[in-house]
Amino acid sequence: MPVPQQDSGPPAELSRGYLWRAVADRPTVCGQRPPPRRRALAPRSCPRRRGRYLGLQQSLPEAKFAMLLVQPVLLVTDESCSGWYPELHSSTIPSLKWRILLSSLPSKFPNECSVLTMDKLKFGSQRCSSSNYSWAPEGAVIICFTSGTTGRPKGVTISHSALIAQSMAKIAICGYDEDDIYLHSAPLCHIGGLSSAMAMLMVGACHVLMPKFDAKLAIEVIEKWDVTSLITVPAMMADLISLLRGKEWWKGKDSMKKILNGGGSLSPELIRGATIIFPKAKILSAYGMTEACSSLTFMTLYDPIFQSPDQANLSSRTNRQSSSSQQGIPMGKPAPHVDIRTDADDSLGVGRILVRGPNLMLKYWNQAPTLDCKDQQWFDTGDIGFIDDHGELWLIGREKGRIKSGGENIYPEEVEAVLSQHPGVHGVVVVGVPELRLSEMVVGCVQLKENWQWSNKAYGSVPMNEDHNVLSGEILRQFCKENNLTGFKIPRVFYPWRKAFPTTSTGKVVRGKLRDEVILHLQPLQGRL
Repeated sequence: MPVPQQDSGPPAELSRGYLWRAVADRPTVCGQRPPPRRRALAPRSCPRRRGRYLGLQQSLPEAKFAMLLVQPVLLVTDESCSGWYPELHSSTIPSLKWRILLSSLPSKFPNECSVLTMDKLKFGSQRCSSSNYSWAPEGAVIICFTSGTTGRPKGVTISHSALIAQSMAKIAICGYDEDDIYLHSAPLCHIGGLSSAMAMLMVGACHVLMPKFDAKLAIEVIEKWDVTSLITVPAMMADLISLLRGKEWWKGKDSMKKILNGGGSLSPELIRGATIIFPKAKILSAYGMTEACSSLTFMTLYDPIFQSPDQANLSSRTNRQSSSSQQGIPMGKPAPHVDIRTDADDSLGVGRILVRGPNLMLKYWNQAPTLDCKDQQWFDTGDIGFIDDHGELWLIGREKGRIKSGGENIYPEEVEAVLSQHPGVHGVVVVGVPELRLSEMVVGCVQLKENWQWSNKAYGSVPMNEDHNVLSGEILRQFCKENNLTGFKIPRVFYPWRKAFPTTSTGKVVRGKLRDEVILHLQPLQGRL
């Protein structure tokens, strides 16, 4: 349902309730993703009382892990997570002093669980009418967890100024304004969804919230409320395209005006599909991370003012790639407040991507500050890339995801960018598995599109169907060569992946988990390779 802009009322009431309950000075408050009308209240209320807010996933094990790390004093949930309370007491989370339920107590709620309801908070707010605001140390406002694709998630402490800088960048580049009707397609416990929501709050836009992303529900909501803007990750966009493919007209074609993609680049096929179902929307892609309060660079993929859907800017990768000896994925140019460089130690300019600016985090939770703002030090993103002659950033891959094969460095993203362009490939993930001679062997896990089938004796392919196109490891290896992928980077083994890739809640592939599955699948073949 749409949630109008509010500068007073529930957030102030909730913050006064926090104060009345005598929460310890400088508290950390945890919040499960609340129901639509209350979802924006806790993040806006907590900072008013020198608090830091931590958004939680709707999963008890993940919530426990996060709370044990940041030691919150107060937990806020709705009725959907009321079952957490018997599990979350002083013996499991010693720091937890208060529990708030944004509804009435369920009829079968355990008596031994001490929980406050909204009615009690409202009564407390009447007893404490003070509206003086105070801030947490170092200007901290929120703790966001990283996605955990390269290890255990880390708590990232973000400041008010970082959120403001990020919001201003999104307003300027994406063109958010008070006429927007924004669909919360991403969870507010992740920095992408949170920073875009804050930008929309700053311009006074209307907010439409849904419990979690579901493509079918999202389409219904877009049509019902004439949604003008949303953010996506590639998996979300693929789901929307799949459901809307073949529909000559739907209401969102006219209403949608602004789409920001993050969490991975859109393939040329997804860009084409997006321009067909959203022909009047400006489509942008961003590169960023939690430590940078979301987006660092932006790139326009399609602008209906200057292009028709069949003229979508799909040539950014291919045209500029031809003038460079490096493979990579284009990420666009830095936001106005961001400086980017690489620590390149070769003539090609390839190195670790370093950034600085007011958007950077204060520190990882319970660790020393990473930067001294006075010295304007650079933050190491852990990514490898280069900056071209146009000032655009190109991403080659993550340092932690690097495959070391035969003494050569291989970045999975670079190989995936080539393989994803094959017309028979629906999805692809490249990993390295242990191999005696090479140290690591490059393996490509491939999902096929409809009407394509795999031909490879090693994996027991089905009998050939005349109505299906055929794909095999040899065909893909030849495709890599034709697209100028260096020989040692071409996967030695291709594995047809017939299920969904393991992903985080934001749609990012968990390579470690997939790699473990690949090793199990390939064990019977190791002797033949």
